Amino acid sequence: MVRAFVAGFAIAIIAPLVGIFLVTRRYSFMADTLAHVSLAGVAGASLLGLQPVLAALALSITTALTVEKLRSSGKVLGEAGLAIFLSGGLALASVLISASKGINLNLSSVLFGSIATVTPTDLKLILGLGLVVVITILLIYRQLFAISLDEELAIVSGLPVRRLNQVLVVLAAIIVSLSMRIVGILLVGALMVIPVIAAMQFKKSFLKTLIISVFISVFSVISGLFAAYYLGWASGGTITLIAILVFFLSSLLSLRSK
Repeated sequence: MVRAFVAGFAIAIIAPLVGIFLVTRRYSFMADTLAHVSLAGVAGASLLGLQPVLAALALSITTALTVEKLRSSGKVLGEAGLAIFLSGGLALASVLISASKGINLNLSSVLFGSIATVTPTDLKLILGLGLVVVITILLIYRQLFAISLDEELAIVSGLPVRRLNQVLVVLAAIIVSLSMRIVGILLVGALMVIPVIAAMQFKKSFLKTLIISVFISVFSVISGLFAAYYLGWASGGTITLIAILVFFLSSLLSLRSK
């Protein structure tokens, strides 16, 4: 339980840090695509006896860079590329899961999250890579803000837009892979998107929206873990439902303030 809270707190901070840039660029579908690909990584790791998080991380980063390359080259529209890899990831996962009969793979915990599945190794990975994500965002925050505001203007200004886009999708892949123990693969995209959308209802500046989204994310994760522990619910579903509830409350407050 302590490991779950530490890991959950770390994920709650880093998820909106990257999610806000995906949402503002209308690229939030990326998180769901990488989540489905991560499921294939977990299934493959179980079949080969590898570390699930590392396998999911490697496969999701490779997919993220491939999708971004296709999008930037103009060969495939961003949404179309994501749809291809989402379907492909899910199809590959189903084949690998069916091929791994007799191998211990707790699909419920992988899909919807489980407090009990957070291992000391997972915690070290989450804290270590989470720190990398935070430091990276702090270092290139202004550049990421620029490409989120207007990518064409950022190109004219001489920013390395292609490289920045690659860094952004890799960070998203890292968060998706790290979050699957707490939130579950099918719901990890919600943690990156819903707190950001809820924070946007207050119509503040970009930085203030980011800060509010982090607070909403932390509240959703901590309260969700408490409820999941004492009520015996899936942690991912509980966290997501709380985040959705906060979104509706923030929408009502926004309407009342008009």
